Amino acid sequence: MVPGSVSLVAGDPGIGKSTLLLAVAADAASRSRALYVTGEESAAQVKLRADRLGISAEDLYLLPSTGLDDILAHLETIRPALAVVDSIQTVFDGGMSSEPGSLAQIRECARRLTQWAKSSGCSVVMTGHVTKGGDIAGPRILEHVVDVVLHLEGDPVSSFRLLRSVKNRFGSTNEVGVYEMTEQGMRDVPDPSAHLLSQRSAGSVGSIIVPTVEGTRSLLVEVQALTNPSLLPAPRRVASGVDYNRLLLVCAILTRRAGLPLSSQDVIVNVTGGVRVAEPAADLAIALAIVSSVRDAPLETGTAAIGELGLGGEVRPVSQVERRTQEVGRLGLSACLVPEGSLRRPPSDVSALPVATLRAAIGAAMGKPRRARSRQEIGAGVTD
Repeated sequence: MVPGSVSLVAGDPGIGKSTLLLAVAADAASRSRALYVTGEESAAQVKLRADRLGISAEDLYLLPSTGLDDILAHLETIRPALAVVDSIQTVFDGGMSSEPGSLAQIRECARRLTQWAKSSGCSVVMTGHVTKGGDIAGPRILEHVVDVVLHLEGDPVSSFRLLRSVKNRFGSTNEVGVYEMTEQGMRDVPDPSAHLLSQRSAGSVGSIIVPTVEGTRSLLVEVQALTNPSLLPAPRRVASGVDYNRLLLVCAILTRRAGLPLSSQDVIVNVTGGVRVAEPAADLAIALAIVSSVRDAPLETGTAAIGELGLGGEVRPVSQVERRTQEVGRLGLSACLVPEGSLRRPPSDVSALPVATLRAAIGAAMGKPRRARSRQEIGAGVTD
């Protein structure tokens, strides 16, 4: 926490923002004073959460208030080193005629809190909800006013949480916090890959591992696919944890370049653990999981896949392949399909299988032995 900084923590309702920030405030109160302003919950509700988290800091002050003037008056009196405002949508300025939660109120309250933080040297952390589209609820001007913007993501049903840095004036945005929601609050996950793969069963149909990159660390996640004959004129495509448009692209490439009959199949793709994979490096894994489901045959045991798919069916290189393959080997997997020519030196703890086309990747992942191509096949452009 940089003195005088203003941070914004955004996330869906119930994702764990209040739980995380109450623990942060308690940690700050062990060294100096901290003030937790709650506008959404009563003091008794926050006390119940503090008891559940085992928090008993003497210098942690609680203020159940939504009036901006009242909040600033207590800040001047207590002079804390850290102030948490939960949430900025509930704070209002009595001198304005607009209703609490309006764009004008949020903008003015954030501006005055930022001005006070800069002049006093207190670190202020505000929480904010997000809309259905994933944007911060309220004006976009909030992202320009504050110094740090953090997004707490995850499936509310799952216990896995990711804290991403969208904006940071004091450091890199290439870092991500990995947490697990427990009965005692947020806890660091020392080995996220092992945590995400702990419930995976070997030999599952339509399942494959993909090493993704979150910030500066690599995470192994499981991609699952399920296909079923469709009863609708237009088969459905359902994407959970992956980009919907990316799924449509992969299905089109499988149909045209690999000859997979998907025109009459519903395709459902899911990333387990509530993790969202947005990078194109997961294209190859999504395609192989769909192939496994269509053929009702498991992929090679202990195999992971990395690669972006081109519209011509080629497997394109991705960034940080060495880091990804190292994580694959660390978790004990035996092989990893990588784009051809992407590795400068072969990894020592995992077998890297370079593939240039989608057809070659399907053959390698399904355990099909490779054979030499005839001149007729080469002339016809068949790559198997």
